[in-house]
Order: sequence, then structure tokens, then C-alpha cells
Amino acid sequence: MTADDSFGRLDDDDYPAYTMGRAAEMLGTTQGFLRAIGEARLITPLRSAGGHRRYSRYQLRIAARARELVDHGTPIEAACRIVILEDQLEEAQRINAEYRCTAESANPTTAAGDG
Repeated sequence: MTADDSFGRLDDDDYPAYTMGRAAEMLGTTQGFLRAIGEARLITPLRSAGGHRRYSRYQLRIAARARELVDHGTPIEAACRIVILEDQLEEAQRINAEYRCTAESANPTTAAGDG
């Protein structure tokens, strides 16, 4: 990968740009916490060529939500499950909204007649 390729990925939420140490620092947590949520399968960091864990911005947002729950007293396993369920709910709501838009555009008279 060239430097030019790397610059194109700076805006990519899924690009594993952060080392474990940097990710822990950004979240204000420990590397052990990141390992624990990895073991709980909340996030699966990618590995560098040297085998080091690398995290994306998307993964850091998920880890931050888990940390917020843990900081409020939720056990880590429960926090991971809650975050997974929240993510699944958000995805289901997004899909439902897409279906609704598709149905309304396919049959505009029904949508207009509802009001």
C-alpha cells in the first residue's frame, strides 16, 4: 500500500488504523478492556502483518459504548450483549425504513390516501 492509498482510507470507518495502545488511550481505558471485549466477541480487531491488533473507528465507537455501560456498573459480558442487541435493532430499523420507502414509492396512492 502506498501513502496515496492510505490517505484515501482516512475517512473509512472500517479501516483498521489504530493500534491497541492508541485505541485504549483514545477510549480512556486499558488494553485489557479491549482484549476482554474481543474475547466476548463484541469486536474482532484485524491484525497487522506483524500480528498486532488494529482497530477501526467503527470498532472504537462500539467499544466506547461498552465502556460506558461497564462504567455504570454493567458486567462486561452483559454490556457486550446489550451493545450487540442495540446494533441489531438499529440495523433492523434501517432496513424497515428502506422497505417503507420502497413500498411508498411503488404505491404512492396508498401512502397519500392514509392521511
